[in-house]
Amino acid sequence: MTDKRFNIAIAMIDAVNSEDPNMETSDDKNWPKELLYAQRMSQMLERYAPEAGDAVRLAARAQHIQRWKVPRNDYPLDRKGYHQWRTALNMFHADTVASLLEKAGYDQDFITRVKRIISKRSLKTNSESQLLEDVAGLVFLEHYLVDFVARHPEYDEIKWNDIIRRIWNKLSERAHRFVQAGQIKLPALMNGRIGNVMRE
Repeated sequence: MTDKRFNIAIAMIDAVNSEDPNMETSDDKNWPKELLYAQRMSQMLERYAPEAGDAVRLAARAQHIQRWKVPRNDYPLDRKGYHQWRTALNMFHADTVASLLEKAGYDQDFITRVKRIISKRSLKTNSESQLLEDVAGLVFLEHYLVDFVARHPEYDEIKWNDIIRRIWNKLSERAHRFVQAGQIKLPALMNGRIGNVMRE
């Protein structure tokens, strides 16, 4: 039986993500961008690891919660600025979902666990954080890689291979097997590059 608190928390996460002023079209419907992303995360988690517990399920739904409130342009547009922005984002997402989970009635131990997952702490030793990293990578490959390609026409073959390799290396062996088994829809223009990296 699903915990009542879980349904309350999911509803609150979706409500705040529905406020996203940025829209994205999917299946001929316009969606608030982060609401769509959150639902894709939950759907991928169900496909990839249906046994996942509520802490990971909530972390997946809140992975990008209110991301538009921490814009990339607020930080220097270099590598150091990018890492500063990502660190700030992780903290913002973790703190934002923590306040919602408290309102939903979860205790501090559970909230701390969800925050640790979202913060991507100890990826190599925290299996729940790695699971979230896997799901985020799989969602990116299936839904967002094509748009990323379109926004970077200046990237050459070497650059693209490096990007795909870095994404691939963040995934666990379980996620590798999931991709290799054809469990996600890879964009046609990236199939060859991804295949090359998988064979390395």
